[in-house]
Amino acid sequence: MTRQQILDLYFLDARHKLIEIAAFLDRVERAEGKDDFRLKSFRAALAKLDDKKKNRAKEVLMIFSDLTTKPIGKATGKGAVGAWQKIK
Repeated sequence: MTRQQILDLYFLDARHKLIEIAAFLDRVERAEGKDDFRLKSFRAALAKLDDKKKNRAKEVLMIFSDLTTKPIGKATGKGAVGAWQKIK
């Protein structure tokens, strides 16, 4: 597809997602408390979006991914949280 075709097809959806992200960040920043590993990963991923390099989707995915290869002895929770928390 041409750049124009991609813009015509996907722009409104991407715009909607950006507005949703802005609203999420507004809610988080209005709330009291400290940032945790998820918000730190989220902000790092946002920084990748304005990068002119290729493979931004891969770079963002890698920010949220656990790249360790050694299994842990016991899970710290019952479900996924969407970002990897480095265990110290």
